[in-house]
Parts: sequence; structure tokens; C-alpha cells
Amino acid sequence: MATPMFPLAVTTEMFWLDVPYLERVKRISDLGFQVEMWDWTQKDLPALAALGATWSTMTGYIHGDLYDADGGKVLLETAEQAVAASKVIGCPRLVVHGAELDGSRNGLPLRPQERVTGQMWLNAYRTLERLATLGEDNGVVFCLENLNLHVDHMGTPFGRAADTLTLVGTLDRPGVRMMLDLYHAQIGEGNLIELCARAGKYIGEVQVADVPGRMEPGTGEVNWHAVAVALKEQGYTGVVGLEAKASGDPVAAMEAFRAAFSE
Repeated sequence: MATPMFPLAVTTEMFWLDVPYLERVKRISDLGFQVEMWDWTQKDLPALAALGATWSTMTGYIHGDLYDADGGKVLLETAEQAVAASKVIGCPRLVVHGAELDGSRNGLPLRPQERVTGQMWLNAYRTLERLATLGEDNGVVFCLENLNLHVDHMGTPFGRAADTLTLVGTLDRPGVRMMLDLYHAQIGEGNLIELCARAGKYIGEVQVADVPGRMEPGTGEVNWHAVAVALKEQGYTGVVGLEAKASGDPVAAMEAFRAAFSE
């Protein structure tokens, strides 16, 4: 078997959706991957902890927004709940977004914004500053994820990778890093290898899915092995997560992912 260049993880919400959640986690873990979870509020966390899986990321808030002062207060309050949940399963990274997303509408923001004002940037910076303190005090890292604004998450403030990098880089606190999602970046910005180089030390984790289609590497236009080699040469040693659907057999999709990010 090829040797992965990085620790690899797989998102549970996009594979084996027809089987119980605990079994889904077990299958991913048994294949040698770390595990990622979106909404943890409806999960049996003690039962998940008992499985012994290695967790990479989970959602880091329930409600709230970065761009609005009142929304920021709500986000921080629910982030405290996420921190407590993360300690049950030992998950080190908690994902946040520029706005609260409505899962029932395929991840669209509850309050879409046509433009981002200077005050919104200031509000986001202040909220991230408090998140950094919360993360540092509790030994976890909040990861601000970039999202594409053309296909999946229209109207989400700070969706571009350039925006998340500006916020995280300006703050420059170990408790807040980027969730650099290269699927979203390819749709919105492209030039992935250069983007990874610019993000550098501010990356908390890299997530991937091919474009178009949001399926495993090898189904679309991106040369993922070249991206993997560039990441390694740039000194990245963190997790790479597959946040994608399987084009066919789930195990084959995961092995294609593993191969793309192996020596």
C-alpha cells in the first residue's frame, strides 16, 4: 500500500448515509482514516468516544454569525458548548463559518449578505479574537472555513479563501486557523498550489473534493497529487480531509483519495 504524505481523514456526513452513524464511523476508522463530523448536537457522543476512533474536526458552533455583533455573541456562546462536546470524543479542531448555515437548504446562510462592510470585518475580527482565547484556554483550535459563493454557499460573508486568510493572518493567534477547503477554493479562486503557499502556517487543516461534482480525487479537473507534493514541499504536516461524495463504491473512493495523497 502507498504511504500517505499526511494524516488523512474522511467526513462522515457524505459516506454510507444509509447505515447507522456509529457503524459509519467504525468503517471509516477501520480503513485507517481519521474521522470528521458536522452536526454533533444529535449524536451520542459517549458512544462515539467508546469506538476509539481518531477525530480530526467537528462543527464548532450551533448558531450565530461572525459579521454581526449580536450574532457574534451567540456564536461564542454555542462555541463553548462545542468545546465541551469536543472534549468527550477528543476532537482537536472545531470548524466555524462567516455565517450560520442552514443544513436543510444545502448550506445556504440563514441571512445572506450581498456585500461585506468594514463594520462586518471589524465584528468578525473581534469575534475571532474571543474564539482564539476560548480555543487556547481549552487546547482546541477553531478553524475558519472558506466556502465557494458560486455553487454551494451564495451570500456567505468571508467565503473566499483570500478573506479567511486575511482574518486569520491578521489575528495570528494559535487558537484560530484556516480550514483551507480546496474544493471551494478551486470553484471560487483557483491557483491552489499558490494559495496553499500563501496560507502556509495559518492552515489548521486542508479539505479536498474534486471539481466539478464534489467527489473523490480523480473524478474531476484537479491534479491532486501535484497539490499533495507541493503541500509537502511547503512543509505542511497536518491533516488532509476528504469532504466529498463517492462516485461509486465508498471504499474505492477512499482508496483513490489515499493514493492521490501518497508518495
